[in-house]
Amino acid sequence: MNIMKNRSVLMGAAFLMATSAIGPGFLTQTTVFTQSLGASFGFVILTSIIIDIGVQLNIWRVIAVSEKRAQDIANILLPGLGGFISLLIVLGGLAFNIGNIAGAGLGLNALLGVSVTTGAVISAALAVAIFLIREAGKAMDRFAQAMGFVMIIVIIYIAITSAPPVGEAVLRTFVPQKIDLATIVTLVGGTVGGYITFSGGHRLLDAGIKGKDALPQVSTSAVMGISVASLVRIFLFLASLGVISKGLAIDAGNPTASVFQLAAGNLGYRLFGLVMFSAAVTSVIGSAYTSVSFVKSFSPKIEKNENKVIIGFILVSTIIFILVGQPVKVLILAGVVNGFILPITLATILFAAYKTRIIGDYKHPVWLTCFGILVVLIMTFMSVKVLYGMIS
Repeated sequence: MNIMKNRSVLMGAAFLMATSAIGPGFLTQTTVFTQSLGASFGFVILTSIIIDIGVQLNIWRVIAVSEKRAQDIANILLPGLGGFISLLIVLGGLAFNIGNIAGAGLGLNALLGVSVTTGAVISAALAVAIFLIREAGKAMDRFAQAMGFVMIIVIIYIAITSAPPVGEAVLRTFVPQKIDLATIVTLVGGTVGGYITFSGGHRLLDAGIKGKDALPQVSTSAVMGISVASLVRIFLFLASLGVISKGLAIDAGNPTASVFQLAAGNLGYRLFGLVMFSAAVTSVIGSAYTSVSFVKSFSPKIEKNENKVIIGFILVSTIIFILVGQPVKVLILAGVVNGFILPITLATILFAAYKTRIIGDYKHPVWLTCFGILVVLIMTFMSVKVLYGMIS
């Protein structure tokens, strides 16, 4: 693989992971948490970035060096575990995809004034078109990069327009007035939970970037993915902080749209539509691609017809949204499922990192292992706590 093509795939995998993370929930969470924590939310973002990088490096490096997808690694460790993880990923991915389709519809509604349902259908058609192209992987990489750059540029503009108190934000990032563990866990789950962290890892594998020799490139791509998602989060935080610091009231019904509108008027509202559409449609593509990548190794027919299965996944998500509307309860449940998926998959990867039949003579960094164990313990505790709260 030549250097330019290699670089394109590495960037594509990074942006696929990042844009999979940056969905409607990501945008709303960032605004809501800025409202509740103010400038101290910077500390939460910084902490989650450090954890996200640790999680992503653990998973991507082991996938690359084993030259196997996550479900195949799991099945080698414990027969049947890969199937169980794949089921969780696909169910969670489908539930979130329904929300992503809804978000894309809302985005086009704000941007162009079309109905939410019409916007959802247009968005689904665009996502399907990506996988009708002969070189779908390359098209997906380029689309993710283009939409990622659009989101970054627009959100930077809104952040500048809202004139946030940057000095206070920097101070409270390192000396917070409030620390909220649940918020940190929510951000981690939303950035590297469920299917998200595997989207880029599996994409690199499919593109042939694997083995010990590729580890420096894989690590660079992994950090780049977290950096892109974090850049969007930081500037959205600053935009929200600028609005809040002026004492302006944010509409609880659509907080992110409210921030954009208060910062830049009607143009801001249109730009919110562009960002929401970009975030949602790339998440639709990332979720569908990654969910199918978790089941294609179980059947030669699925592997042979991968793009058709991905298209089917997108169409089913769209039809459910049109028939049911946005299934809030399903999305909440999917959030809990994602909270459980991360510790299960990360623990699996950490065990695999010390099995020579999976990774050969590769030596996994001790600091990454320690990081991973800590994340598994914290995410398991918080997920059980949330599930207990829902049941009781």
